[in-house]
Amino acid sequence: MKKLFSLVLALSMALALTACSGSADTDSTTTDDTTETTAEPVELYVFAAASMQESLDQVIEAYKAVAPEVAVVATYDSSGTLKTQIQEGADCDVFISAAPKQMNQLDAEGGEENTEGLDLVNSATRLDLLENKVTLAVPEGNPKGIESFDQLAGLLASGDVFLAMGNSDVPVGQYTQKIFTYYGLNEETLASSGVLTYGSNVKEVTTQVSEGTVDCGVIYATDAFSAGLTVVDEATAEMCGQVIYPAAVMKNSANPDAAKAFLDFLSTDEAMACFEAVGFSPMV
Repeated sequence: MKKLFSLVLALSMALALTACSGSADTDSTTTDDTTETTAEPVELYVFAAASMQESLDQVIEAYKAVAPEVAVVATYDSSGTLKTQIQEGADCDVFISAAPKQMNQLDAEGGEENTEGLDLVNSATRLDLLENKVTLAVPEGNPKGIESFDQLAGLLASGDVFLAMGNSDVPVGQYTQKIFTYYGLNEETLASSGVLTYGSNVKEVTTQVSEGTVDCGVIYATDAFSAGLTVVDEATAEMCGQVIYPAAVMKNSANPDAAKAFLDFLSTDEAMACFEAVGFSPMV
């Protein structure tokens, strides 16, 4: 039943991805010969969680038809790394994090997680853009026969599995830590027993699973889909919380109006088709 579900889900995503690509292609070939483009060229710097790379690249391509004068330059990495780069003065117009924590750390209205008193986010532009899912993915053939998080917890406790996870400053790693807590597992004990390996972002964890150097990995549903990996289980909100991707314009943006226009485009049906094609869900 799980295999049938995975097949149907993958087919649905593939069809949606095709529709997204077709939409972008169609729009990019449609021009209005009666209108001259007089807008000044603008370069926007977008920092986004590594798990968004495939879908956001397609959204950026589609945006060329909407705002041909805007060149969007995207940087993808772990949200923790991007947060640090923004804090250290990197040029960033729009930030999209894989968890609220990294955005809150930069936002004066970020509550108790704004521990350093930073005020780098234009809070009025902030929105919860997307939702992802934390999944348990396995290499081709699933040689260890792993079927669920419940089973994984037992294998970790007995030292009979090799798991890839994100570092503690990476959202996917923080979600994994919450799963450990849910099952009463101690990460330090697991690490010392040699059953864990780490990645500095979700793409590194995904690569370890794809290459079969580990028995399984905790990654996002979107990364599993993009890498063609088999997902054997999905973490519930009770296990690790809701996986929310906030987005906002930065206060140091050199082009705040253009940045806000691009941020608005991310919520359109056209952009959402690209995001949903790889497994994201729109926030409602």
